[in-house]
Amino acid sequence: MLFLTLSVACSVLVSVLLKLAPRRGIDIAQAVTWNYLAASVLSLLVLQPSLQTLQSGHTPWLALLGLAVALPGIFLVLAGAVRQAGIVRSDVAQRLSLLLSLAAAFLLFGEPANGWKLAGLGLGLLAIAGVTARSDINKNATGGSWGWLLGVWAGFALIDILLKRVALAGTPSTAALLVSFGIAFVLMLAWQLQRHFSGRSTLSLRNLGYGLLLGAINFGNILFYVRAHQAMPHSPATIFAGMNIGVVCLGTLVGVLVFGEKTSALNRAGLLLAVLAIALIARGTL
Repeated sequence: MLFLTLSVACSVLVSVLLKLAPRRGIDIAQAVTWNYLAASVLSLLVLQPSLQTLQSGHTPWLALLGLAVALPGIFLVLAGAVRQAGIVRSDVAQRLSLLLSLAAAFLLFGEPANGWKLAGLGLGLLAIAGVTARSDINKNATGGSWGWLLGVWAGFALIDILLKRVALAGTPSTAALLVSFGIAFVLMLAWQLQRHFSGRSTLSLRNLGYGLLLGAINFGNILFYVRAHQAMPHSPATIFAGMNIGVVCLGTLVGVLVFGEKTSALNRAGLLLAVLAIALIARGTL
């Protein structure tokens, strides 16, 4: 369970860094760019993926390019959600993206449905309604925060669907991640250079350092999740439920206790329904 605990901690720490970035004067776009430099280098050195499989004519380059665009895109959306809606609601929206992923598995990938999964899907939809409801007692929330939360919900589901497309094509996940991270870095770097030379933003070592830290923690989340599955190969449902419920619970504690985020009765009901929905879906995978 150590690897699972570390993965949960890294996931929440990413949200914490995104929450703190505006207070530290960090340019989020620059930080996300350097994040993918760190993630690419660490993937190459630690995971050591074989890139020979990418020479196959069946390599899903369109899906990999989609990932390279969607990954930094969802990072920017998540940063906006954390800023506008807080860590608590953003982390729940992120974890409830599994609802859209599950629906896609039923409709696009032929995964069989059962009562547990369908019940979890139904409760999860109610949870989304509760979590995205505006909390008038939260002075930091704005009327448009629900849009950011829905963006997080849909964006992470899109990434999961693209990863499934890549997996079905037979491309190893480690190689797919390295290529996607690398392309994402190149695309984001080109954007940052354009911003720099147009005078819209100045590249700085401060943003570089923050982005590298963000990338290291982001990679840690992925690495420890993979290691958790390797350590408990016969308990994928346990890892799945533990990861998602753990992030929801820890994110709530950090948001409320550390940052003083406020939640309404509807938000809290949504949190409870989210935990129940994740548990039901995990039960359905056994």
